[in-house]
Amino acid sequence: MNTLPSPSPFPDKATAGGGSRRSYLPYLLFVAGMGGLLAGIDYGIIAGALLYLDKTIPMSAAQQGFMVSIYVFGGVIASLFAGTLADVLGRKKMMVLAGLMFVVSILLIFVSSGYLALLSGRILMGLSGGVVCVVVPLYMAECLPAALRGRGTSVFQLLLTLGFVLAAFIATYFADVHEAAVKAALGAPEKIFAADDAAWRHIFLTACVPGILFTLAALMVKESPRWLFRRHRVEEARRILRFTLSEEQASLEISEMRERSGQGSAEKEGGAVAASASGSLLRRKYVVPFVLACVVLACNQATGIGSILAYAARILQGAGLSEKQSAFNLQLITGINCAVTLVGALLVDKWGRKVLLSIGTGGIIVCMTCAGLVFYSFESQRVDVLEQVRAGLSADGRSLSVKVDSRLANLAGDVPSQLSVTYKFEKESTPKIASAFSNAAAESDRILKVEPETEKKWATVGGKKVEETRVKDNGRLELLRASYGPIASPDTGRWVVLILCAFIAFFALGPGVCVWLALTELMPTRIRSTGMGVAMVLNNGVQFLSALFFPIVVGSRGFHAMFFIWGGCTVVYFITAAFFMPETKGKTLEEIEDYFERKSRKT
Repeated sequence: MNTLPSPSPFPDKATAGGGSRRSYLPYLLFVAGMGGLLAGIDYGIIAGALLYLDKTIPMSAAQQGFMVSIYVFGGVIASLFAGTLADVLGRKKMMVLAGLMFVVSILLIFVSSGYLALLSGRILMGLSGGVVCVVVPLYMAECLPAALRGRGTSVFQLLLTLGFVLAAFIATYFADVHEAAVKAALGAPEKIFAADDAAWRHIFLTACVPGILFTLAALMVKESPRWLFRRHRVEEARRILRFTLSEEQASLEISEMRERSGQGSAEKEGGAVAASASGSLLRRKYVVPFVLACVVLACNQATGIGSILAYAARILQGAGLSEKQSAFNLQLITGINCAVTLVGALLVDKWGRKVLLSIGTGGIIVCMTCAGLVFYSFESQRVDVLEQVRAGLSADGRSLSVKVDSRLANLAGDVPSQLSVTYKFEKESTPKIASAFSNAAAESDRILKVEPETEKKWATVGGKKVEETRVKDNGRLELLRASYGPIASPDTGRWVVLILCAFIAFFALGPGVCVWLALTELMPTRIRSTGMGVAMVLNNGVQFLSALFFPIVVGSRGFHAMFFIWGGCTVVYFITAAFFMPETKGKTLEEIEDYFERKSRKT
């Protein structure tokens, strides 16, 4: 197997195609960054829009939840087919298609006047996000030189985290605009309605900017040379390789592609090239790297990263912090995520993927164990008070009112305690949790109340917009669990903040940076596109299950149970990274594939 000399990242020599490697390599990184930024905003923009969306477009709580979760469904569907379509149409066309889908989805949402149109836009938005997350890392892995592939692909993750921050910034900006508009309305219903309507529409419309930039940028990139090679376009593949490599390095990579495709090096350059390698896809050299990539993608979400970011404020409140303190520390945690991702991107081609993944997953195990022990120290003292709480049900069984004090349970000493009740209404399927504290400042706050939800709708009466408040009829109240026990002190909350900050730093340094590299580098050429799609479906599935079971497990067992579960899953991740994954730093995709083929011959 040929070994490529380490290329200079930005040599001065112009390529045969008339371009300059000094300018084309940064441009590839720009495209990767725009793809990550698009994916981050794509996922995060709904949080700010939800504050105003249901005030102007009528929808039930179930419809709102479906509208939010349908994005994930669209991403799963896209992940299934994006890789196969990228093999048929090409990487470049799929990136352009993803950008166009995102822009169209934003415009469709912006002009929506009803729930179905809004839902259609959200589905299309999810499809675009799924395509971006599969095709952009795939394209970068096939186009960037081996010495730059780690940093280049890491730019996608870095800008993805920045996309979350930018989505929050957009929401904050329009929240200020909305507040000013409501004050200027002086209570006029029509003007308040217009302010609500304009807020969520412009939040989405602003997100259209990175979509347009990504689409225009994708139109100007060259097609993947490895995709061109498999389509018998050898000379075109060689020419594009010279946009990032010297003539000698490009010839060496073409030679390696020939060897991997089953051709001899003596074959004419313009001759037909085999579209795929011979042999069954069930051979060890294909199955082992595919399974490794799937384990890495599944365990990446099983660390709890998605749920921790989504429920961080609630976790911090459970650790004894106030709402204001929780909101501030959430910003700190997301900021660390973005900053350490940059550090990881700079180190990934120096220290290597295996080292960063081992350090990152090892640190996560320690953090999850510490967090679990901190929560267990006070959650283990809680007692079941379901029967006592049932006495607070109203005569019609539709509401609950319970005073939180020591009479609920015989606890030693008069310590600050928390009552947590897991419940649902008979017409609802998802359980909810309500909490109240014995040390609340106001007497009224020491009473736990559960009442039927109300919804505000805008109705037209006499040609004017009028806001109406209605009580939802969700049936009788069903109490599932109730526990009472001591709560964490503010000092405990500060320890949990430090642990979560350490967790997010370890994640960003290792799994956050290396996950896209592992996905693209481990997959052999013959199955890379389809395999990435399958692995992404698995990734999304684990993310969905983690978010789904978080409130259920916390409500029944406590926060410590979820942290111990995440820590256990990360042990599998650490073993996989430290003992089974090969180091791929500085190796071409063909050299990595050859490694697994040699391993398969030995067994």
